[in-house]
Formats: sequence, structure tokens, C-alpha cells
Amino acid sequence: MKEATISNKKTEFICPMHCEGDKTYPEPGTCPVCNMNLVPVQSDEAEMDHHNNHGQHKHYQGDHKHDHEQVRQDKHVKGDKYYCPMHCEGDKTYDRPGNCPVCGMHLKKEESISSSGTVYTCPMHPEVKQNKPGTCPKCGMNLVSEEGHETSEEEKAYRKMAKKFWIALALSIPVFVIAMSDMIPFLHLERIASKKIWNWAEFALAAPVVFYSGRDFFKRGWSSIRRWAPNMWTLISIGVGTAFIFSVVGLLFPEVFPSQFKDAQGNVHLYFEAAAVILTLVLLGQVMELRAHGKTSSAIRSLLDLAPPIARIVRNGNEEEIPLEEIQVGDILRVKPGEKVPVDGIITEGTAVIDESMITGESIPADKSKNDKVTGGTVNGKTSFEMKAEKVGSDTLLSRIIEMVNEAGRSRAPIQKLADIVAKYFVQIVLAIAVLTFIIWAIWGPEPAYVYAFVNAVSVLIIACPCALGLATPMSVMVGTGRGAQSGVLVKDARALEEMNKVDILIIDKTGTITEGKPALKAFKSFGDLSDKEVLRLAASIDAYSEHPIAEAIVKGAKEKNIELVKLDNFESVTGKGVQAIYENQKTGLGNHSLMEDFNASLGDQEKELVKEWQSTGQTVVYLVIENKTEGIISVADTIKKTSAEAIKSLHKMGAKVHMLTGDNEFTAGTVARELHLDGFTADCLPDDKYNKVVELQEEGHIVAMAGDGINDAPALARANIGIAMGTGSDIAMQSAEITLVKGDLNGIARAKDLSHSVMKNIKQNLFFAFVYNTIGVPIAAGVLYPVFGLLLSPVIAAAAMSFSSVSVIYNALRLRNN
Repeated sequence: MKEATISNKKTEFICPMHCEGDKTYPEPGTCPVCNMNLVPVQSDEAEMDHHNNHGQHKHYQGDHKHDHEQVRQDKHVKGDKYYCPMHCEGDKTYDRPGNCPVCGMHLKKEESISSSGTVYTCPMHPEVKQNKPGTCPKCGMNLVSEEGHETSEEEKAYRKMAKKFWIALALSIPVFVIAMSDMIPFLHLERIASKKIWNWAEFALAAPVVFYSGRDFFKRGWSSIRRWAPNMWTLISIGVGTAFIFSVVGLLFPEVFPSQFKDAQGNVHLYFEAAAVILTLVLLGQVMELRAHGKTSSAIRSLLDLAPPIARIVRNGNEEEIPLEEIQVGDILRVKPGEKVPVDGIITEGTAVIDESMITGESIPADKSKNDKVTGGTVNGKTSFEMKAEKVGSDTLLSRIIEMVNEAGRSRAPIQKLADIVAKYFVQIVLAIAVLTFIIWAIWGPEPAYVYAFVNAVSVLIIACPCALGLATPMSVMVGTGRGAQSGVLVKDARALEEMNKVDILIIDKTGTITEGKPALKAFKSFGDLSDKEVLRLAASIDAYSEHPIAEAIVKGAKEKNIELVKLDNFESVTGKGVQAIYENQKTGLGNHSLMEDFNASLGDQEKELVKEWQSTGQTVVYLVIENKTEGIISVADTIKKTSAEAIKSLHKMGAKVHMLTGDNEFTAGTVARELHLDGFTADCLPDDKYNKVVELQEEGHIVAMAGDGINDAPALARANIGIAMGTGSDIAMQSAEITLVKGDLNGIARAKDLSHSVMKNIKQNLFFAFVYNTIGVPIAAGVLYPVFGLLLSPVIAAAAMSFSSVSVIYNALRLRNN
């Protein structure tokens, strides 16, 4: 056994945020990047020694507070994922916050329902902390989750950037005023001090802007050059760096410059104000971008907020609060009035009216009773109920929705390939144009030619904005998929979002897609002395003892009409025919034509015609027989969803044809097709037939979307250009589909197509603006208007235009939130 010794190795310290990777410091203090307190680095050996020398119990008590602090500090690191909003490296994710190593943009956190332990604290005694709900041992107050007080990564980045911006703005204004004093009539700065003194003042004010506020931009620029992955930071760092270095050399060594760069007193024309103001404008753009990026995640954060932090578990009749992540499958949970349902499950006791609008997009609350399914994140009404947990953690519908939105946000739409190709060569082209601009102005420009050449070359570097090109697609996809999730449309990837806009034929299944997928009472008619209502009462009373789906539909229909059932004796199920019982000493049966024949009953010609008419419209007819007389008929049918007709109208308006493929018979399929004005239908379909139909239509040149909800639909869903799964269907169907509709109706398909159209329109607007901006801006900055109009673009104006282009693309994408 290893001898326990106290290590002589000197303790090292590390930033809990890992701002500089695994870099350690020899002394305690604060991180130079994020200013958080450094924490000791403990090796495995040190841990062993510590436990052996001091005892595990003592260590736990002594470090209890520190342990919880570590939970808080590291929670956003362990298990969290971050990705670049520009998708510079595809769908690559990073395990720590920071900037993209390729483009330098701030990494976005991939939101998820955290599985890490939540820390609870007392509002009055913040030193009291524990990993589960309870009461404060000092004052008795309920402990609250610290998560509500934590600042998001995006908010931290925004505040840090905003601080740098305000410092830069405060310093840039006086620099700008000093530099422009010759153009301001009432300012006579030369009376206060000489031009050289004011030049030194400009340097003193501009230096903090460059070396503090704009430091990260130069680091990003250098990283892009070192990696040979040129981007907007390459242009900004070269442009601003050139202007600043030129000005410093001109201030310190004016004699090295030709006379055309100097004024009458021999002072070189400096560009400290250009460097400072350009960086300030870029900082303003970054601040606005970070604020806008936060808004793009608002949809997914609102979904995250649906999950309650705690749940009430019932054990041996006692109720206890536990953290959400401790719920296990099979646990019995109590949900009180107004509370959120913690996980997916079924009601075991009580009834509820539940607001599911945040999951399904439906505004009308749903009535729930025993054995009905409830979804985590939905809001209970005014009653209390108990439920059994069936899906917890990452298996819940809410977690799956969030994961799908995350995956879609990270994915790349095919249309982005065009922007990627242009952006790949864009910076090199701009650098070449800047060099060419300098050469042309230096040779053919008016005096002072080198000054004009320098200023225009810097303007070209500053005005070009590859960032707008890069952001055009991912920003729209990110906002669009989040908006879709809020309305019950879950998009698996950006390709599906783009392809859905091109769909010209939609194939739909009947059962569960167009129809409810279960039988319901359709009609009832008396043929004898009983009234219509009495026929239904007697039929429902017999079927009350049966578990057949048709029987359940008849009983449910009778109850909905407030019909009271009667008591019968000697109930018996007749296999393949129906049911029979004794009512008021008379043998009574309810079933198909074979059961009616067993009773030696028959129908008249007029009655046969009515039965045939009902059956021709897809209704299943059963006969009520008393002794040897047919007293009436009752029909059930798989009813068409109320939303189907409206959805199909909307799809037709969007230019999509709708075809129905169903395993049902020709009569039933034809009835549904005629009622909904479908463009075509095929009956008696097997799973292979659906798959083959999709292939056939694709070979004819159609872009095909297939919607279904069953295992039998999975092959066709996978083959279609776009597979659409109804959220009420099987897991296999959802796995095979690119789009899932939380609420299983056709309105969701119409919403998905409309969302796709809006997102693609938004992307094209963004790309058009980015292309046009750069196509017009770069030549103007190079001075093409000067020979005709005498117009030149100042680097400061170029910086403002560059920032505006990126921000306008982002805010255009944000308009999708209001769709």
C-alpha cells in the first residue's frame, strides 16, 4: 500500500471558466480574462493524500461550501456544448465557452434541460446551500434554486462587450473632436496647444481603444492569418492596425514620410481617430449582434423554462419535493392546481384541464382523466391529480423537442453552400482589391497621391463584410426552427426546412392523419316500435359489457348525448358476430349481418337501401335485434379530424397537391377523398405500396413529402424527400421523419410549409442584401465614384456601413419570430 504523505508539490491555480484552456497560475488571484477567483488544481495524488491525512468526514464538512461553489462554477462547463453560429467547422461543438477558433465569433451555448444537480439556497442566508429543495435550518424559509439568479453565457459576453464599447466610445469622441477641430469653426484648439501636442493627446486616447477595447479583434485577426482562414477580422485588424501603426510612426518619426503626407508645420496627417472610431463602431455592431443572438435563443429558452425545477413525489402516502432530475420511471407524482407537469406520464388518480399550448400550439385546454397521457412542461388547471412517470430526463417530449431544435440550429441548409463558396474567396479578393486600389491611386491619383491611396485602401478593407454573408443562412434557420418548435413543428435539420418549401406533392395516410384513427358514433336509426334514442340506449347498454373498439365508440357516443344506460342480464360475446344479452326477459343482440341471421331476423328493401347507403360512405353498420325482429341500426366510423379540410385548403393555396394512400377499402377511401377534395387516392395499400408510390412520383420529377404516424409508414417516410411524422404516432415513424408535428393533425403540415416558405424568403433577403452591400460598397470604397462625382468614402463611414450590414441581417432574421 502506498504510504500517505503530504505532497511537497507547490499548489497551482486555474480559472474555473477555463478561459485560457488548462493554463495554471503559481499564485491565487483572479483570472485575467473573466476576473473570476482562481481555484486550486488538485491532482489525484493530492486528493488521496488529503483524504488519508484528514479523514473523509472532516474533508466533507470542511469543504462543503467549496464543493457547492464548484458545482455552481463548473455547471456551465461540464456537459454543456457550444457551437459557432457561423458553422465554420460544420456541426462541431466545443465543451467550453469562448470564441470560435476560425472566425472569432462568440460561441453559442446549446440549450438543454440540465441533468446536473441544481443548488438550492436561502434568500436570507446565502451561505446555506444544498442539492435538493427544503427549508433553511436557520430561519425556516423555503430554499430557492440558484439557477434563476445565474447569468447566461450570452448575457456575460454581451455585458463584457458592452463595457468595452462604452469605454471606447468615451475615448473616441474626444479623439474625433480633436482630429476634426479644423472643420469646426468655433473650436480653436491651436490656441491652447500646438498641433504636435494634440497629436500626442490623440495617441493617448486612442491607445486604450486599440489595446483594450479592440484587443480581441486583433487576436481574432492574427488567429485567422495564422490558420490561413481569412475572415472579417483579418480585414479589420489589417485595416485598423495599418492606420494605427502608420499614425504612431508618423508621430514618432515624421521625417521618414514624404512631404505630401505632412502639413505646413511638418506634422504628418495621422489617423488615430479613424482607428478609434472604426473599432468603436465595430464594437457597437458586436454589442448589437450579441444582444440579437440572445433573442434568437429566446424560443428554445422559453421551452427550457417549461420544465419545473422540482416535483412532488408520493411515497407511502406521504408527499415529498425532489429535484426534477431525480424522478424515475414508475414514480407516482402529484401535480397541484396551476403547477407544471414535471415529466411525461399517465394520470392514475383525478382529472385535469391542461393547457398544452406551449407544446402543441393549440390554445384550447385539453380535458384529461384517468389513464390519459400528460406531457411534461404543460400547465395544470384548477384541479389536483396524481400521475405515473413514464418518460423522464432526455426521453421526455420536451427534451426531444429541445434536442431537435438544437440539431436543426447546428445544421447547414444547402443554400448556404453558395454563401460558403463566395465567403471562402471573398477575403482574398478584398485584400487583392485593397492592394490594387493603393497601386492605382498611388500612380494615377491626385496629390497627395500616397495619402489618397492609403486612405482608400484602408476603406476597402474596412467596408467589406464577409460576416453578413456567413450569418445570412444560419441566423434565419436558428430563428425559424425555434419559432416552429413554439407552434408544434419540430424540424430535424436545415435541409428539411429548405426542401419543404419545394414540395409539390404531399402523400398522406388516412387513419390517424386525416381521421382521428379510432371509431366514433356516426348515426343510429329505428326500424320498429322503439324511438331512435331508445335504439341507441339499448345498443350502448349491451356494449357497456364489451371491450371491442366499436362497442367503446357506441357507449361513448351515448354518454355524450346524456343517455342513461339500462341494466341487462346474461351478457355473452359471440365471436366474430357481436354480443347478446337478456333485456326485460327478451333475447337481445347487437352485431353484424351474421348475428342478425342467427336471430332469424331480416330487413325490408327500404331498410337494406339505407344500410347500403351508410356502408358506401365508409360507415360500419351494426344491427340491434330483439328476439327475431331487427329494431334498428347503429353506425360507427373513423371520423375526419375537424382540422383536415382547412389544412388541405391551405396546402392547395400553397401549390401542393394532396394524395391519400390508405389500407382501407375503396368505398371508405373514396368517401374521404371526395369530402376533402383530395387530388387523388389509392386504397388497399400495403407498406410496400406506399414506398413504391413515393418512388414513382420522385421518378416523375416531383418533390414528395410523406406524412404518416404508424410503423407501416416508416419505409415511405424514410424514402420521401421530406418525411413528416405525426407526434401522436409511433416512435419509429418519428425516427424516420425529418419533420415531426407535436399535434398530430394536417394543420401542422400547412404550418410547416408556411414556415419553410418564410425562412427561405428570409434567407434569400439576407443573401441578397449581403451580396448587394458588398458588391456596391467595396467599389465605392475603392473610389470608383471619384472621377465622376468627386466622392470618396472615409474609413470611419466604411466601418459604420460594415457594422450596419451585419446587424441588419440579424434583425431581418429576427422578424421570423413574429410569423
